[in-house]
Amino acid sequence: MEKLKKTGMKQTPQRLAIMHHLEGNKCHPSAEDIYKSISPKFPSMSFATVYNTLENLKDHGLIKELTIESGKKRFDPDTSDHHHLICVKCKKIVDLPQEIQLQQKALTTAGVIKGFRILSTQINIYGLCPECTKTSS
Repeated sequence: MEKLKKTGMKQTPQRLAIMHHLEGNKCHPSAEDIYKSISPKFPSMSFATVYNTLENLKDHGLIKELTIESGKKRFDPDTSDHHHLICVKCKKIVDLPQEIQLQQKALTTAGVIKGFRILSTQINIYGLCPECTKTSS
């Protein structure tokens, strides 16, 4: 609720449900995923409400937008700089463990980004998740 208050948006039951769905969510849901999950509790809620709420949260820096799939936005409540593993078959997205995160300082020291001021980092690694690996064997 505190995060929603910071945006200046009204704290409607629908918006609170969207925030609750995102809180600690590691699945990187799309607007469609969130809508499908919470619409049974709010049958009169429109998809536009979910989408507009997500856009407002993104604009206020409370969530990150991931454009990993063409034409489909995913949302990440973890706004820290971190990277992702993405399954090319089922589109599952997993946060890379912290110990293998690429460090900005290492890039700068190596001269890879000389002259650039880094605002944020995100690297996507593509492969097959364990479930898809099993089914494609």
